[in-house]
Amino acid sequence: MGQLALQRVSPLASLPRRLPSLLPPSSAHQFLPFATASRRPRRHGFYLVRAMSSHIVGYPRIGPKRELKFALESFWDGKTGVDDLQTVAANLRNSIWKHMADAGIKYIPSNTFSYYDQMLDTTTMLGAVPSRYGWESGEIGFDVYFSMARGNDSVPAMEMTKWFDTNYHYIVPELGPDVEFSYASHKAVDEFKEAKALGIDTVPVLIGPITYLLLSKPAKGVDKSFCMLSLIDKILPIYKEVFDDLKSAGARWIQFDEPILVMDLDTNQLQAFSDAYSRMESSLAGLNVLIATYFADVPAEAYKALTSLKCVTGFGFDLVRGLETVDLIKAGFPRGKLLFAGVVDGRNIWANDLSASLKTLQSLEDIVGKDKVVVSTSCSLLHTAVDLVNETRLDKELKSWLAFAAQKVVEVNALAKSLSGVKDEALFCANSMGQASRRSSPRVTNAAVQQDVAAVKKSDHRRSTEVSARLQAQQKKLNLPALPTTTIGSFPQTADLRRIRREFKAKKISDIDYVQAIKVEFEKVVKLQEELGIDVLVHGEAERNDMVEFFGEQLSGFAFTSNGWVQSYGSRCVKPPIIYGDVTRPKAMTVFWSSMAQKMTRHPMKGMLTGPVTILNWSFARNDQPRHETCFQIALAIKDEVEDLEKAGITVIQIDEAALREGLPLRRSEQEFYLDWAVHAFRITNCDVHDTTQIHTHMCYSNFNDIIHSIINMDADVITIENSRSDEKLLSVFHEGVKYGAGIGPGVYDIHSPRIPSAEEIAERINKMLAVLDSKVLWVNPDCGLKTRKYDEVKSALSNMVAAAKLIRSELVKS
Repeated sequence: MGQLALQRVSPLASLPRRLPSLLPPSSAHQFLPFATASRRPRRHGFYLVRAMSSHIVGYPRIGPKRELKFALESFWDGKTGVDDLQTVAANLRNSIWKHMADAGIKYIPSNTFSYYDQMLDTTTMLGAVPSRYGWESGEIGFDVYFSMARGNDSVPAMEMTKWFDTNYHYIVPELGPDVEFSYASHKAVDEFKEAKALGIDTVPVLIGPITYLLLSKPAKGVDKSFCMLSLIDKILPIYKEVFDDLKSAGARWIQFDEPILVMDLDTNQLQAFSDAYSRMESSLAGLNVLIATYFADVPAEAYKALTSLKCVTGFGFDLVRGLETVDLIKAGFPRGKLLFAGVVDGRNIWANDLSASLKTLQSLEDIVGKDKVVVSTSCSLLHTAVDLVNETRLDKELKSWLAFAAQKVVEVNALAKSLSGVKDEALFCANSMGQASRRSSPRVTNAAVQQDVAAVKKSDHRRSTEVSARLQAQQKKLNLPALPTTTIGSFPQTADLRRIRREFKAKKISDIDYVQAIKVEFEKVVKLQEELGIDVLVHGEAERNDMVEFFGEQLSGFAFTSNGWVQSYGSRCVKPPIIYGDVTRPKAMTVFWSSMAQKMTRHPMKGMLTGPVTILNWSFARNDQPRHETCFQIALAIKDEVEDLEKAGITVIQIDEAALREGLPLRRSEQEFYLDWAVHAFRITNCDVHDTTQIHTHMCYSNFNDIIHSIINMDADVITIENSRSDEKLLSVFHEGVKYGAGIGPGVYDIHSPRIPSAEEIAERINKMLAVLDSKVLWVNPDCGLKTRKYDEVKSALSNMVAAAKLIRSELVKS
């Protein structure tokens, strides 16, 4: 299989240069045709009126129409080859670089593209491949790379977890004292050369060594207390080889992403950071160095350590989520250095308030010096949608409030122009009108909803009975066996199923035909579960496009895009709804479908809902009121749905809170407040149900051990939680003496890998769970929903899961 090293390929005709469509009409005068210009030419036949200091931290890699997703999945399915995949990838990179260059961006990033994940790319660059993948030396190819990301028939994938407090997932490096590092991927250098061949001078971006090490975990067999920073001496020589290659290729800048600096690092970790960059100083000679931080304020001690580095030319800060960093800058900024001011939000889709941002930039320029401020994004634009130009169905008013990645590039350039004294009055005027429209629009505010939320804050909304008593009442009604089996909710979303939903949405089929088609799919899923011997069933969610969008489409205050896709991991993309106003539930959302499914079986059928915190965290939330206010509005809407499901005879209701941990603030001082309102919001949804109604919740792909007490405080009857891909990390908290009296189902196999575990392997996992959990509370289930898998994989894996549960049940009876 092919190497990750880039090949020279011709761009596909299906992805042309897109300059005219990416810029608003008011921006067109920034460019002069090559034939009529009189100034020094830029690279692509255009001349800029004036050079500005602007920078983009990173850019979405999936493509405006998810081109990378489809290319990856076609490659994985064996329908296309390496050349096809690399052609699509090269075309996407070229389009991105040209867009930024043509928009006037001065500091354009490279090596922010990835076939799967930037942390995995760094692991590959360092040759830190776990031995189970069979790699020994040479340039790492796609076979090893994708095996680490997805697993294969023989070995499981590496762990995947959330990237800080975002919905993006990274592949966690597995390190230890015996890891032998080597320069095993030249991707960073190859991408720089590729851009240079197009006439574009880029800033190669690397994950900084301290962030890389502190986000790693001990490899299997390595003591959990192993200090990752002890490996710094081993990885710095590899970084130095990369620097030498970049300098030889003509690089003048390099960007290190060190978001770990916004965390609460201790003195030893900060010293390791300072020492690492001091030791790299000589090898960085000849390069301008930018260190980018993002996602939060930089603590005072980290700011001091960072700005004391002599080898650094510029410092990048998130000034959207890190407003307190401005106070640190005011208190002292190193003379002669560049401030990369992240004033354009990289994590949301709201248009920047250009006038307000310009005032901020001007005040910063007064502090750090004229021409020392570089206008930038708050973080990589990876976390926002790609291009608003593709949204033809959004109404004009709402669209005037928004900016996707392509438009944020234009915003950065417009602010840089204005800061340099060349203000685009027409653009600023249009922006100001959009800001005013949003503030005054009657569709944003609902006084009744705000009154309801104010009343909600006066109670903590706990169920009146302890969980132990509720579980007894539920068992009398449900009569479940020991180690009950269930799945998380979704079943495979086939091409036919997606086609049916598309045709219904396009009004090509009638309501009656659509309901009948979904009913047939329900019957298939129910029959399969009954044949497999699953105890608590799900209907498979055939009627749902996405676990958040499905609900948002039925709630007021939400809007939806056609192509607002954001990468979650690998080829998996999500299309977050936009919460623009106060939220209400006009009518029941799931009762019809859940009732239909329950009538198909005598087994308990779960009513499936997405919880308020997850809907909030997986949406582009409004930024004009506190997040908890919006969350409580959603909670009240979900509460109405829970009670309607109960009235319809649904006795098991799952309220997923997969994103609870994701929203946890990065700084410890802010975490208690978030957990208080997030847990409260969940309790609101089910506080008034009967004791005999069993409330489940589900969480996945985050580190939950540090918030286990808040999870207990949610007071759910049963929690299912990802466990297997993270090597049973969750179980360690129970080894440490935490008592959990409610039902709990740590996942027994990883659903994000095509690998099918054996019954014996699953049985071994269940026995590990029984070593720390009572069999009376233990459930058996996969890590997560089955939406992304194929039916043959699902049948085999669930069959083995049920067989393992039955085996352990029989052993429990004997004992």
